[in-house]
Order: sequence, then C-alpha cells, then structure tokens
Amino acid sequence: MTFDIRLAVPGEYDAVGELTVDAYSHDGFVRGEYAMTLRAAADRAAKAELWVAADPSGLLGTVTYCPVGSVYREIGLDDEGEFRMLAVHGRARGLGVGTALTQRCIDRTRELGQRRIVMSSAQYMTTAHRLYERLGFHRLPERDWAPIPGVDLYAFALDL
Repeated sequence: MTFDIRLAVPGEYDAVGELTVDAYSHDGFVRGEYAMTLRAAADRAAKAELWVAADPSGLLGTVTYCPVGSVYREIGLDDEGEFRMLAVHGRARGLGVGTALTQRCIDRTRELGQRRIVMSSAQYMTTAHRLYERLGFHRLPERDWAPIPGVDLYAFALDL
C-alpha cells in the first residue's frame, strides 16, 4: 500500500478527530471525557504537530507530535521528542500505517536534534506495545503514571 505522511490541513481536522475517536473506540480505549481530547484535532494542530497518513481514498491514520513547549506533552524532557494519540483507521490496520507514523515521529525528533523520543501508552494497549518494541522502544517504568484512577500508562523510550 502506498500512502503519504504529511501534516494535516485545516479542512481535515474534523475527519482526523473522528478517525482518532473511532480508532480508540473500536478497541474499547475511550474512557470518560478522553473522547473530547481525541476529537480536538484543530487544537492539537495549533498546539503541537498533527501528522496524517493518507492515500487517494482518504485518511488512514494520525499521530500528534508534541515538541518542547507544547501543552500536549506529558512525560518528555527538554532534550526528548514525544508523541501521542497514534490512531489507524480500521481499514488500514496491518498495512504499516502505525509503523510509518511512528517512524515519522522518530525522524522528527532527529530533525530537532533531540537524544530520545518518549511516549505513554495505556497498559492494555498491547498491540501498540508490540509495534513500539519492534521499532526498538524500551520501557521506562520510572515514568509510568496515571492521568486518572484506573488508567495506568506505561512509558516507552527510544534512544537516538
């Protein structure tokens, strides 16, 4: 499958938000008010970098890259890149979209001259964990955290 990885454009923000909510909902990962955060693609584009994977048929996936200073950063230090909210459309799962979007975040971190990329993933997102481990990420248990009770997030890092 051939697709492009690029920054989202304003006319796509609503669709990106819905894709993100749908992907997380499909796997049962939307809890509480988190759907509002997932749907807020325009806000992510304004306060971070909103990347998409797309082909001629439309959007296939998205990820939010959170540079230093972004309000969307959760665990990143000043010399680390960070990404969040990786989501792949159901029709594109298993086609390398998640890997390509994650690789774009790794490349972006290198472009910015940072030494490591980090991210958090819910304990139960085991498919995503396998993707990160395949790309060389390792666990950072000292940075595990819980944004709300019952949602335990594992920290992962890739040293560059």
